Amino acid sequence: MLRRAVLALAAAATVSATPLGAQTLQDEIQQLFTFGTCGDPLCLEGALGNHAGHFIPAAVSGTERVISFVTNAIGGAIADIPISAASGGVSYRFEGGVPVRTTTSAGPIFAERAQTLGRGRFFLGLNVTGQHFSSMRGVPINNLRFTFTHADTDPVDTLGSPIFENETIAVQVAMDVDLLVTTAFASWGIVDGVDIGVAVPLVHTSLAGSSVAEIQPFGLNTPHRFATDIDGNPVLTAVSGADASATGIGDVAARLKISIFQSSKVGVSVLGDGRFPTGDEKNLLGAGAFSGRGYGIVSMHFGDFSPHANVGYVFRDDSLQNNGVLAIAGFDHLMATWATLAVDFLSEWQVGDSKLQVPGPVTYQAPYVRTVQTTEIPNRRDDYLAMSIGFKFTTGRGMTLVANGLFPLKDAGVQPKAVWTGGLEYNF
Repeated sequence: MLRRAVLALAAAATVSATPLGAQTLQDEIQQLFTFGTCGDPLCLEGALGNHAGHFIPAAVSGTERVISFVTNAIGGAIADIPISAASGGVSYRFEGGVPVRTTTSAGPIFAERAQTLGRGRFFLGLNVTGQHFSSMRGVPINNLRFTFTHADTDPVDTLGSPIFENETIAVQVAMDVDLLVTTAFASWGIVDGVDIGVAVPLVHTSLAGSSVAEIQPFGLNTPHRFATDIDGNPVLTAVSGADASATGIGDVAARLKISIFQSSKVGVSVLGDGRFPTGDEKNLLGAGAFSGRGYGIVSMHFGDFSPHANVGYVFRDDSLQNNGVLAIAGFDHLMATWATLAVDFLSEWQVGDSKLQVPGPVTYQAPYVRTVQTTEIPNRRDDYLAMSIGFKFTTGRGMTLVANGLFPLKDAGVQPKAVWTGGLEYNF
């Protein structure tokens, strides 16, 4: 069964991402800020004279930053989907040519333990992970509010003069973003103390949304309008929507694990994890850039109780994604000969200020000084903290069933209320 599932995933790797429609998912997000038929975000095709382009991203840098933030925040969250531990199940070391068991439990789910598989042993698995994104830095993504300000036009270099520059467009956006990831992974103990592995995710991302825009006049007569009705009155409200999905291979990971020290009670190892930009960034299937992770791993063994800690660093070769310090602490506990409890706290702490910034407040100088807040989304670091609770159940045929729930504990970036994972593992 596991073999057939892995082969099916490998066959799917030959199929490119297939959004339902001509546009990519990034285009669909932009569509939520595009009203009318002129094709540009916030273009007012019905405006008087040359006022049609006074809010579009080419004219207003803050507009571009808002749309870029929404798109890249969602894309970054999808690129950081969790994958299984590099090794699991029963592990061995050889003493005098005889295999000696080094673990009792089936191991952690998303964390790493120090033990390697043992020479000539294999670890195969298939996980399915699902999540529904619900918030963006703590703000519900089904109720995002933005205020887009006017470009500062010639001939007066003062925002608010001429008077029509005080007009704004209020946009309310509701989005549903769902992610389903099927990951096939394998590790091989090439010698005692050294494992190599690979993880290949098949990602399905779906996006649906609607938006309402309203021009907010400043004075009796506004030159800005989405259209004109049959009576010649300006139409100041417009709606837009998006509905699409894409499926394809995500970012493939290659991993190398090396044991540094191993005794009957304590183990120390290091792990390198490289994720390659094989996923289609424009369809929100991958990061669009390489990322590399390095961990130091310490684990201990006290009867049926096995605590572990991982400390590392992630490098992202992307101008809009931060590097980060990684820290994981938890344990796996053999509750019965066939059941393991795995509990972990996973965290990532950004290095430097967040590269994803929304524009700050806009201050008008005329006809009087006033400040307009452009969004409720805060400018802050996207430090991540989550709790993972799961179980591994070993069957009579050597297959291990995996069930896990991951629960974010801190508002950071785009995230769900919970992430569920189910899977199969086989160690031989």
